Amino acid sequence: MTNVQRGLAEMIGTFWLVFGGCGSAVLAAAFPDVGIGLLGVSLAFGLTVVTMAYSIGHISGCHLNPAVTLGLWAGGRFDAKDIPLYVVAQVAGAVIAAFLLSYVAAGAPGYSGGLASNGFGAHSPGLYSFQAAMVIEVVLTFIFLLVIMGSTDTRAPAGHAPLAIGLCLTLIHLISIPVTNTSVNPARSTGPALLEGGIALDQLMWFWIAPIVGALIGGFVYKTLGADATVRPPVEGEALP
Repeated sequence: MTNVQRGLAEMIGTFWLVFGGCGSAVLAAAFPDVGIGLLGVSLAFGLTVVTMAYSIGHISGCHLNPAVTLGLWAGGRFDAKDIPLYVVAQVAGAVIAAFLLSYVAAGAPGYSGGLASNGFGAHSPGLYSFQAAMVIEVVLTFIFLLVIMGSTDTRAPAGHAPLAIGLCLTLIHLISIPVTNTSVNPARSTGPALLEGGIALDQLMWFWIAPIVGALIGGFVYKTLGADATVRPPVEGEALP
């Protein structure tokens, strides 16, 4: 695939993750009588990854997340020269999604401007501390990378990686929405924070640092844990014929 194709795929995929996941939180989580709640939002985030993995996995590898891109590089499954392309595309998709979600949400009376941004302390849904937030983000992103690398390994059952990765992201949200509103993805954090401003923007850098640290550890650990004599395939889509 060309760089344009791969970049566009990452932008569209990350747009869908943010619009679908954050959109479910903003528009549907607390809808009177029939709101989907924490469970529904968690499932929505997982479904965005499952649907995009089957749709664009063969084009770009369906990273949708700067931390995942860096973690795959750390694990020897992604070329460093392509990191800037992926990260720029992912952030662009997240920002576009946040703008569109803000426009839709503003169509309802009483909308306060929230876009499901991530935070700790006073900006945490459960008022969790900075330390608790950083630990949960590092640990969950670490596990996310292990699942991604393991399920896309040639030794894993073929064809099931999107389900394993999507279900893992669902579980991650079930665990950590009360703590940080769940990031594990710097691009997902960036789109809403840029539009919300204030405390969400002030805390944004930590939702780049913690997921990236967790992802790098996850990539290095799986590279060691899953090592054998066979070269593992890159997670970057298919080559042009």
